[in-house]
Amino acid sequence: MPRKKKSEPTPIGERLRKVRDEKGMDLAQLANETGVAVGLLEKIEKGEVMPPVGTLLSLARALETDSEALLTEDAGSKKERERAYSRRTAHYAYTTLSPGARHKHLKAFKVAIEPRSDHSGVGYCHEGEEFAFVLSGQVEITVGENKNLLSAGESLHFNSGINHNLRNPGDKPAELIVVVYTP
Repeated sequence: MPRKKKSEPTPIGERLRKVRDEKGMDLAQLANETGVAVGLLEKIEKGEVMPPVGTLLSLARALETDSEALLTEDAGSKKERERAYSRRTAHYAYTTLSPGARHKHLKAFKVAIEPRSDHSGVGYCHEGEEFAFVLSGQVEITVGENKNLLSAGESLHFNSGINHNLRNPGDKPAELIVVVYTP
C-alpha cells in the first residue's frame, strides 16, 4: 500500500493573495500602503520572488492580519504550526524565534546565509527598527549608503525605514539573530 503523501504547505504568495482578496484590497492599494511596487507584489504572489521578513511584516500590517498568517505554514497540527519554521529564499534561510507572538510589534528570527550570498536587486525598507547580532561568520549590512561589516559577536541597531540589505561576503556560512520592531 503506497504511503500517504504529506500535504504541501501553501506558498507564501498564495497565502498573501488569499488574505488580500479576503480584505478586498487590490495590488495598487497594497502597494500604496506598503511602498512595495505592484510588479514586485505580483511576483511575490506568483511565487517568483521570496520577500524578506520585513516586507512580509509590512504586508501583514497593511492587510490588518497577523503576520503569522504569512510567515507560518498552514499544513500540519497545531503543535507543528507553533514550532519555529524555517524558510528559504534563493540566498538565505530564516527561522521564526517568536512564532507565538501574535499581533506583536517585535519579531525575532535566526537567519542563515550561504557564503558569498546576497539579495541582488532586493532592498529592504520597512517602518520601524532592526537589530542584528552575528552568531557566526561574517555579514555585511548596508543601511542607505553605509556598509557595516560585522563578525561573530558584533551587532548593529538601525532604522529599518532606510533602505537596507544583507549579505555574506565570506567563504563560510553566516548565522545571525535579527529582531525587527514594527510600530
